[in-house]
Amino acid sequence: MPIDRKLLLASWQSWVSNDDRPRAGPYWMQWLWTLLFSLVLAVGFTMLGFLAFGSGRGAWRNLAGWVEWYGRNLVVCLTIGALIHVLFDLGRKFVANPTRLRRWRPWQRSAYSTGVPLLGVAVGWPIGIWLAGADITVWMRRPEGSNIIVGTLLVGGLMTLLFHHFFASKARQIDAERRATEAQLRLLQAQIEPHFLFNTLANVQSLMDHDLPKAKRMLESFTDYLRASLGSLRNESSPLDSELELARNYLQLLQARMEDRLHFEISADAEARAVPLPPLLLQPLVENAVVHGLEPSIEGGTVRVSAHLDGDRLVLEVRDDGAGPATPSRRRGLPGTGMALANIRERLMTRYGSAASLEVSATHPGTLARITLPLPTP
Repeated sequence: MPIDRKLLLASWQSWVSNDDRPRAGPYWMQWLWTLLFSLVLAVGFTMLGFLAFGSGRGAWRNLAGWVEWYGRNLVVCLTIGALIHVLFDLGRKFVANPTRLRRWRPWQRSAYSTGVPLLGVAVGWPIGIWLAGADITVWMRRPEGSNIIVGTLLVGGLMTLLFHHFFASKARQIDAERRATEAQLRLLQAQIEPHFLFNTLANVQSLMDHDLPKAKRMLESFTDYLRASLGSLRNESSPLDSELELARNYLQLLQARMEDRLHFEISADAEARAVPLPPLLLQPLVENAVVHGLEPSIEGGTVRVSAHLDGDRLVLEVRDDGAGPATPSRRRGLPGTGMALANIRERLMTRYGSAASLEVSATHPGTLARITLPLPTP
């Protein structure tokens, strides 16, 4: 995946929030933020050291002294930062995995996110001092040595608490922005193809004049579709089985209008059907397959929706054998095509970062759209 501004921002936000969502971007990028944070933190400690211990009129102009103490502080900050990073990674794997973290109460999350940095400072500080070439025992033998150590630990603990509150505030802000973005995208998702609702009502009205049983069946499917879609909009996630049922109702509605020009198949493993995913994520791909794949074709075709597990990932596929993605109708950009795909990619980035993807490719005939999602951590 190319490194762009959006990916960098998502990776930074996932590093700051350290929440129950999958990490955005490659794993090495999380370490890059730890490195950059340590570089900046070392500047603060170096300035603090010169304020506290710098003596003499020329102390602040002593470039060699700045470089020397910045190097030592950087070693300490890198040691503490790396240790905290490792502790959070281990905690995410064994203690506070995303599923368990979602069930924790706010005070438990706060205690965890505060305790890990404090532990990292308490353990990493003496190790960092040793790696920087200083001998703590020598400090202890000096009259002011114990005061220096206690003062340094207190300052380090205070800075840890300040940074914790800063990161907690940023995490809440990021989470609020993410939720607002997700709500906006879901609202837009519901508006991608509104005209099919009016087409359905018009079809029901016309069928009532000459085929009342068929009109009744179509209206029942229409009611089921509306109930499922409106219910999905109220939830942050829904099982794949519900999304497949929503796709089935939608295809049945269009089948009443297109008749023999539309056929469809829906298949999924039992394990895949239970996986939760963002609501209305699959629907726009099904709409595109019909509206931009089969409707431009005189003979129509078949839409195949499938889902299966591939290791620790869920793979969703929507395939049609109609007009391909390079046909003139698609190149003209019929309403909804670009918006739907951009919407899905934005929702995937918001929810999963770079751990999820959407790929659209030509299959000759037709088009294949594939979504790949990470499975929830048990």
